[in-house]
Order: sequence, then C-alpha cells, then structure tokens
Amino acid sequence: MKITITGSLGHISKPLTQELVRKGHSVIVISSKPEKQKDIEALGAIAAIGSLEDVDFLTSSFTGADAVYCMIPPGNYFDHSFDLMAEYINLTNNYKQAILWADVKRVVHLSSIGAHTDKGNGMLAFHYFAENILRELPPDVAIKHLRPVGFYYNLFGFMNTIKTKSAIVSNYGDIEEPWVSPIDIAAAAAEEMTTPFEGIKIRYVASDELTCNEVAGILGEAIGVPDLKWIIITSEQLLNNLITAGMNLGIAKGFVEMNAGRRNALYEDYYRNKPTLGKVKLKDFAKEFADVYNQQ
Repeated sequence: MKITITGSLGHISKPLTQELVRKGHSVIVISSKPEKQKDIEALGAIAAIGSLEDVDFLTSSFTGADAVYCMIPPGNYFDHSFDLMAEYINLTNNYKQAILWADVKRVVHLSSIGAHTDKGNGMLAFHYFAENILRELPPDVAIKHLRPVGFYYNLFGFMNTIKTKSAIVSNYGDIEEPWVSPIDIAAAAAEEMTTPFEGIKIRYVASDELTCNEVAGILGEAIGVPDLKWIIITSEQLLNNLITAGMNLGIAKGFVEMNAGRRNALYEDYYRNKPTLGKVKLKDFAKEFADVYNQQ
C-alpha cells in the first residue's frame, strides 16, 4: 500500500512509520522541518517537506495514497495570540479539502477521548468539531476516528511539582482513569490503515487503567520517591497556577475544564465502548520517566 502520514517523526508518527515500512508499505511522511528529511529517509520512508496550511501541498502529498493518517500537531500553549479552536478547525478543513482533491478513500484520524461531545471536555472540544468536519466528506470515504485516552508522556508535565513538592498536583485525582502509550496508538493506527473498512467508525485506544494514587506509587517507586502522593487542589488554584506560569488564558481555562471533566463527561463514552488494553503498561513507561527525571 501507499500511505501518507502527517505528524513528522513525533511520538506516534515515528513508530507508525517504522511499523508500516517494516511491513513493506510505501510511506510518505509529511514534516514542516527540512532538517527532518534525512531522519525520515533513514527509516525507509519518503519525506514531504511543507506546511499543513498549504492545501495544494497536502493534496500533492495525499495523491495516489491508499490511506492517509491525519493528526493536528500541538500548538504553543504559552503563545497568548494562539487561538487553539480556530487553528485546529482550520487545519482540519485543510485535510478535508486535500482528501477530496486527492480522491483519498481511507482516512485514519487521530482524535481524542472526549470527542463524543462539545460540552464538559474543555480544550478537547475541538476534536468533536474536527470529527464532524471530516464526516462531511463523501460517503465513499471510509474514516476511522482513533480516540486515545490520556498519554503517558503528559505525566512529564508534573515533573516540577514532583521535584519541588514531592507530589503530583492537579484539580482531579480521586478517580481511576485510563492511560495510553503512543506505541499502542501507533499499533492501532497501523492496523486500521491496512485493514479494509467502510463508513465512519470509532476506536478507543488505551494501555492501562489505574487510580491516580496508583500512578503516583508507580512513578514514585521508579524515581526513588516512595512517598510520592497525588494531591488535589481546586480548579481556581490550578487556573491561577497556569496563568502565573504564563499559559494562554483561554487554553488554561480549557485545560482546567478538561481535567474537571475527567470525573464525568470525558470518559462516559469510553466506558460504554471499552477497548482491549494495549501492551505498554505504566510500569514500562515509568522507566522512561525515571530517566528524564534523573537527568534534570
């Protein structure tokens, strides 16, 4: 198969590229950074260097593909001029137009937990709108929306409070929740891109399910802080902390609402459609977390 992948050599796109090349597929990897070309080619893929803002470039990169993998790269949450919703909706419309012009018939779209609703999910609401934009494509375009849960590597965001307070601090923590490894997301994406399907489908992706205290215990053991705790603060306190750290106000509010939604709206559809858990457990990731922790 000929497959085009967006996301350069990110956490998901790199292992996805490696898996598809290993299985003998012809893979084009889109990146906005010319310096990534050698790394992409070293994996046995073809580099397409250009911008997701350029619909003509996207169309050219998608043309002839049997399947495309579409994801929205993260923006700079500390850029106070960054309009997350507007930017991500614009990029999704670019994907839709390029898919149409290139006559692509199979799309795997990286969506998110919480994409089943536009309420109570905070900053993840844009995934709801993105899914609906892609659903405007003709009925002969098969679309698989991958909805991964919280990424393990998001736990790196707690590194500062772990070092300064020996605690993970957030406005939630009294729940059990699912987590996922990018490796398991890449495996799911590779499977969906190479397996025929029709219509519009949803697939949740998760690797492990743990209480927040279990997460703290596993990470604490890995980094040599056996009494590491998960401490709950109010949403107002978290918002003030994020603003003080310099985060974009709108994104900070969306982040706080997203976290608060973990107790209800965020996971309600996931638990109605629970997937088989992937292979990479939090204890596996904890080794990587400890390496980064000990280097800082």
